[in-house]
Amino acid sequence: MLEQSGFATVALSSIRGQIETTSPPRALHCEFPLGRPLGKPNDADFQREVIEHAFALLDETSGPVLVDHPIEIKDGSDSPLSCVIPPSDTSDRSPAASEALGLLPAWKRTHKKYGRSTVGKVISSNQVPDMLDLFTRIANGEDWKEVGLPGDPTKIAADIRNFYEEASISLSNSSPSARSAESWFVNETQAGDVIQKSRIKMKESGTNFYFWYYLLPMTQHHEPKDS
Repeated sequence: MLEQSGFATVALSSIRGQIETTSPPRALHCEFPLGRPLGKPNDADFQREVIEHAFALLDETSGPVLVDHPIEIKDGSDSPLSCVIPPSDTSDRSPAASEALGLLPAWKRTHKKYGRSTVGKVISSNQVPDMLDLFTRIANGEDWKEVGLPGDPTKIAADIRNFYEEASISLSNSSPSARSAESWFVNETQAGDVIQKSRIKMKESGTNFYFWYYLLPMTQHHEPKDS
């Protein structure tokens, strides 16, 4: 519709099969880690070069056009980040909530440094421990509709995951590779384990597909640690 209205469009592709299926008028396929469509974090020159490659496709006289970016980037995107989790809060909370309370100072350091956050779709950073108490109840078999979640569980789970990933930036000595912080959250933390168990409990109870399937990224669906 945009093209028919006179607006020229260019797409950046991260998954070749997907862009081949959708076949937009112009696309630059970038073989970069998922989540990094411009390739290299904090490298403005490289990112600008990617954008210029994409805009150059506007000179093509006919389409659809699919061009590969000449540089391929690989990293350990699926390997969990290595970072030490601070001591948990010792109050009488679930292990996941206690863990999140211990991580709050690290999240605040990241937020102070960058001045922005992806936490906030439904809950604030201070609400993350409370939400993990609720997800612990779901993981233990309670109906997710009855525990008092303040909104869409998939969006709350995303806020929790973003909280952990942002906290990890202040716990690691280097910038995490693509999805490594996500893998660390799912595989190495109490919170990730609780969300995984909640996903499985919701699935087994016949919950609508959307609400259990999207609690975690599809690539992170697996059995929890002590199953």
